[in-house]
Amino acid sequence: MTRWLPALASTLPGCALFVGVQAALSAAPAWAQSKPEGGIYTCVDSQGRRITSDRPIAECLDREQRELGKTGVVRRVVPPSYTAEERARQEAQKKAEAQQRARIAEEQRRDRALLVRYPSQAVHDQERADALARVDEVILAVTQRQQTLAQQRREIDTELEFYQNDPAKAPAPLRRQHEHNLQQQEQLKRFLQEQAQEKQDINARFDEELTRLRALWSRDNPR
Repeated sequence: MTRWLPALASTLPGCALFVGVQAALSAAPAWAQSKPEGGIYTCVDSQGRRITSDRPIAECLDREQRELGKTGVVRRVVPPSYTAEERARQEAQKKAEAQQRARIAEEQRRDRALLVRYPSQAVHDQERADALARVDEVILAVTQRQQTLAQQRREIDTELEFYQNDPAKAPAPLRRQHEHNLQQQEQLKRFLQEQAQEKQDINARFDEELTRLRALWSRDNPR
């Protein structure tokens, strides 16, 4: 390319244009080969130390790094780099945190519902009493049925006394009545035991609720 410059210069009026063209051509390769200046990476590692480097920092691969320009302006934020095991561990932690948040939200929802249902201890005490009274009504009915069966049993036993020397001679219907009476009394006995357990469960539930409610009432109505 430079071989035709002298000829070009001889055809131009003066050498000023020649000098300008030559300067432009000599500057072109340098401009074409120039590259933007690299950034500066900075982060705070797990020990609390601030580290700066001209390349991504190995000590901060588990956390964000900032790439700065030469003026100190943040060009970009480089996200953490994780191995497959680290990513799995991170996902497990996120899942556990999400479950914890869901549990807390559910507890808060139950607390709000509890306060709406029981604005005072008097309301709570009354509902406990009503629940226990319903069980007592069932117990009373079963007890009365037990008394009826006991009377029937005495009547059956009186008839069976005629066959006490030879019970096999007792009429089949009478023997069936005797067996059926025994079965019913045993069933009612088990049922009463279940109702006694039901009353214990009711009291335990209301006791647990009352403990939580007292904390909520105290929180909402501090002295």
